[in-house]
Order: sequence, then structure tokens, then C-alpha cells
Amino acid sequence: MTAVGNLTLNLCKSYEASTTHSKLAVFHSGGKKLGIFGGGGRIKAIGASKTTCQQIQVSHNYNGDIITNNCGDGFSGTSVHRSGKNTIKMSTIGNSSNILWHKCSVEKSDREELLNQKGCVIWITGLSGSGKSTMACALSRSLHARGKLAYILDGDNCRHGLNSDLSFEAEDRAENIRRTGEVAKLFADAGIICIASLISPFRKERDTCRALLPEGDFIEVYMDVPLQVCESRDPKGLYKLARAGKIKGFTGIDDPYEPPLNAEIVLRQTEGTCDSPNDLAEKIVSYLERKGYLNA
Repeated sequence: MTAVGNLTLNLCKSYEASTTHSKLAVFHSGGKKLGIFGGGGRIKAIGASKTTCQQIQVSHNYNGDIITNNCGDGFSGTSVHRSGKNTIKMSTIGNSSNILWHKCSVEKSDREELLNQKGCVIWITGLSGSGKSTMACALSRSLHARGKLAYILDGDNCRHGLNSDLSFEAEDRAENIRRTGEVAKLFADAGIICIASLISPFRKERDTCRALLPEGDFIEVYMDVPLQVCESRDPKGLYKLARAGKIKGFTGIDDPYEPPLNAEIVLRQTEGTCDSPNDLAEKIVSYLERKGYLNA
């Protein structure tokens, strides 16, 4: 690895070269020149063979040096413009400082073309017992039958690993949604139809996840099922525990649920009238077809 200021690069064969602000360490490979502007201290290149190093004198205002690796192993270069200082723009995101987004030449559209579909996030929200997980599985089966690649991020499943360190306190519940939203964004960027199934009770947190994606790529599905219907189902026995006071802060009992105001899809179920999960899944599939997500 090579460190230049805050920038670390993969280079070729192991060599060391002392540099100062008035020197440029130049690496050669296969007759091509690899230049790195010196910033003082030592620069070490590690990697393949057939690489030599030399130093040349340059002025302090050397500008437009290009850091590249022509070792034939597929690495590409990074342009660095200097006028006495490193002008690479680093970022600080949250508690992470000195980070740089690395862009790849294979982009979302290339992956979508390969899969013949468009990546998006289908965010299924609703009370416990409203049928979110059942709906996610039915939708995944329907898409799979059509030759479309989908993946489910189920709230409980994510708490088995990714979010296993989080409790059900308000702050941790918000972090649970944030993490799931970020992972869903990556799946969508990979060209996959990501189905996120979580209670996600607050509009603000759902809207924050929506804002992570391009307009139209976050599809909110609201399982509009009355509390009494959800409680009568009670598949995990959680409502019973909440009513007995053994679970505190349970959504729908002693913690609020904020229904979506502008969900793309609303699936209503009332007591005595309930479509099958497969029928409801087809409504989502029809939406995806109309919006062009099932073709590249």
C-alpha cells in the first residue's frame, strides 16, 4: 500500500523512495510511468513485479500529476491536482472522517441490464400481525416465478445478525430502521428488488429511508389492518404479553403507529374480508409492471 497524505493506494513491486515537497517519486511498469507527488517522509509501493523507481525534481507548484497503476493487473488511476497542497476532497459523514467515495465504472444501470429488471425498495409497513412477513414471502415467490431477483429484509431476521446488538428502546428501534434502510439502498443499487418488512411505526424514519433512494425507487406498501384484527391473530403472542404489562412500548398498545399519508400501495383488510397473500402480492407485482421495474 502507498500512503500519500490521507490517500492510500495499491501500487506495484515493493520499493521505497524518500521524497520531499520538491520531489516526485516516479514508478515505471512495462515502459509506462507512474507518478506520485511527494509529500515528505517515505513512500512504499507494494504489489507486482517489473516495477522500478526513480526520483525527479519538480517545482512546488507541480499541478495535474496523475496517480495510476499500469501493472496490467486491472487497477485504475486517480487524478490528483496539486498546487502545493493535496486538493482531493475528503468527506466527513456522521462520525467517519477523511473518507472518499470510490466510484466504479460498472454502475446500477449495468447491473439492471444484466438482470433485466430495475432495482428498488418495497417497504412493507404495518402493525404486528398485519401480515407483513407473509406478504413479503408471497411477493418474493411471485417475482421469483417471473424470473426476477428479489431479497427480503425482514425485521426479525435482521435482528438475528445485523441488528442483534439493538434493543427495543426508542433510540435502538430508530437505529434498526436506519440500518435496514441503508442495506436496502445497497440491494437496490445492485439492481435487486429489495423487500423490507418492518413495523417501522414512525413516518419520519420511513421518510428518511425514502430519501436515501432516487425518486420512485422507494415503494411504500401499507398493510392497513385494524388493531383488533391484528390482535386476534397475535401469531407471536406479543399482544397478550403487552396487554398483561410484560412488554412495554409495544406498537399499537402503549406506543403509537403513524400510518403512511401517501403510500404508493395500500392493502386493506377488514374483519371478515381478507384477500389471500398471493392475491395481494399480485397487486404489488402489477404496480411494478406498470412502473417498468420488471424490465431493464
